[in-house]
Amino acid sequence: MELVGVRVELPTNTPIALLRERTGDRRVLPIFIGGPEASAIAFALEEVTVPRPLTHDLMKNLLDDLGVSVESVSVTELQEGTFFAEIELHAKDGVHRVSSRPSDAIALAARTGTPIYADEGVLDEAAYRAEDESTEDPPEEVVEQFREFIDTVNPEDFAS
Repeated sequence: MELVGVRVELPTNTPIALLRERTGDRRVLPIFIGGPEASAIAFALEEVTVPRPLTHDLMKNLLDDLGVSVESVSVTELQEGTFFAEIELHAKDGVHRVSSRPSDAIALAARTGTPIYADEGVLDEAAYRAEDESTEDPPEEVVEQFREFIDTVNPEDFAS
């Protein structure tokens, strides 16, 4: 899958992460996510530098320091409208698979350049075919709403 980006779904102004198949039908998988997760993904895609590491930056730094590589991220299932994901890690003692929210897994993948996959059943259930979406720019209204969202979010918004 290719991480297309983060967009705001109208009229609800709900952020979504968009994944697209790299080959075949090039179906698009929209995953509704929270505002902080949308910002974390957008910051990684835009290579925004923050004075202190955000949660996903910290996760990456911890894994790097421990000598653990993130090999893949997979959206594994969809149950009652909720997506589930796994992060595959390679460490000195072997392969580990960790359950994750897709938004966190995608945010980590955006920072590490890790491949993203989606289970065929998930794609069959939730993805759609977008006619020439790869060449189509999002409407300016959507872009402007997302810019406003990014402009108003602060790294402190990630603190609990």
